[in-house]
Amino acid sequence: MGQKKLQRFAEIETFPNVLIYPEGMQGKWHEFFHNNHPVTLELACGKGDYTVGMARMFPERNIVGVDLKGNRIWRGAKTALDNKLNNAAFLRTQIDKLNNYFAPGEIGEIWITFPDPFLRQSKSKKRLTHPKFLQLYQPLLAPGATINLKTDSAELYEFTKMVIEYTGCTVLENIPDVYAMPEVPALLQIQTHYEKMHLADGRTIRYIKFQLPAAPLDWRSINLPSDEAAVSGEY
Repeated sequence: MGQKKLQRFAEIETFPNVLIYPEGMQGKWHEFFHNNHPVTLELACGKGDYTVGMARMFPERNIVGVDLKGNRIWRGAKTALDNKLNNAAFLRTQIDKLNNYFAPGEIGEIWITFPDPFLRQSKSKKRLTHPKFLQLYQPLLAPGATINLKTDSAELYEFTKMVIEYTGCTVLENIPDVYAMPEVPALLQIQTHYEKMHLADGRTIRYIKFQLPAAPLDWRSINLPSDEAAVSGEY
């Protein structure tokens, strides 16, 4: 590991807005933030561009970026500290361990911004909108909570639409080309490091917002069509 990475790993251990595999946080986020504002998560937050952007835009919300890579978290956490964004924090852990850190109903909203689409069929269960993950999120979400996906991946976007249909989710907003809109909503104007790269490459940015069904999900009972069917729209 490079010296710079080692230095950043050491620094985030001293940052008051970074929690590294913390214990006893379930139901305690209001104590950490010293308020009762709703909690929004950015999953696979990378450098935390959306976490920081939403914290600036919504001071009445608590924004938590979640990622395993401390080197990336350092950038967002440092920016939040420098800008005195007390409503922004970062949680270093695996996303599939979220239920170790949040109590039922504690999360008001989830954002998934430019995640790894895991394009190989054999890796589909690693996609953050796979039914396996939706089942994980479901009990942690407050009533009326939403999930937002912003991606350059046509495959992940189509896969997510398929999952929404097969799990009985409700689509609230569906934008197949964000920057083709006459006026891009302010929230969608926040750009991550990877989004800027994708835009420079001329890629289309897609967005979909949805809610999970009220009935408990059982991901093992959901038989999704193949990825090929999803991408072609034949499912």
